[in-house]
Amino acid sequence: MEKFVSLKAIAAPVLRVNIDTDVIIPSKEMKGVSKTGLSVGMFANWRYSDVAARVENPEFILNRAPYRQAQILLSGANFGCGSSREHAVWAMKEWGFKAVIAPSFGAIYYGNCVRNGILPVVLPDDAVQAIAGWVEQDPAANQVDIDLPSQKVHAAGKSFSFSIGDSDKEMLLEGLDPIGVTLKRDPAIQAFEAKDRTARPWVYINGPT
Repeated sequence: MEKFVSLKAIAAPVLRVNIDTDVIIPSKEMKGVSKTGLSVGMFANWRYSDVAARVENPEFILNRAPYRQAQILLSGANFGCGSSREHAVWAMKEWGFKAVIAPSFGAIYYGNCVRNGILPVVLPDDAVQAIAGWVEQDPAANQVDIDLPSQKVHAAGKSFSFSIGDSDKEMLLEGLDPIGVTLKRDPAIQAFEAKDRTARPWVYINGPT
């Protein structure tokens, strides 16, 4: 997984509340279990005026320059609510999104973001609205700058602090999924197991090694 340390990029404001995972990736767009091939169906019912023919809706923000190159999404409260489908994060990751800034997130979606290398940033609604208004003045020039080590978003001439759990921050900074984080402790795990095999050999099928 790619490390997330800092990012300065175009941000696309989609300021609606309660955008659920079925909006992010409709169920009919999930035709396999692979993490690839999903971005074409991301926001399909909004991106296309004719979904089956993939006719783009020119009014939808991600169909307009320079937002086609957006790597940050600005949105409303409870983003990613609804079902637990991880495909919603996979689709956004494949598109090129590396961060989502919103006042709140669906809990499972938030966790799926971290585990797939997308940074979910929680900021107050008025901060998100201020950033969006500034971005819309000149989206190519007014790029949002996110620094994970300091936990700050720089935009609109201000710095906005955000909170993130220590384990989530570690995974993103080091580009690790939960298994990768566990494997960092492999020497300690093996040392414990060797000691435990000696102390409690009946627990193990093969006894002490």
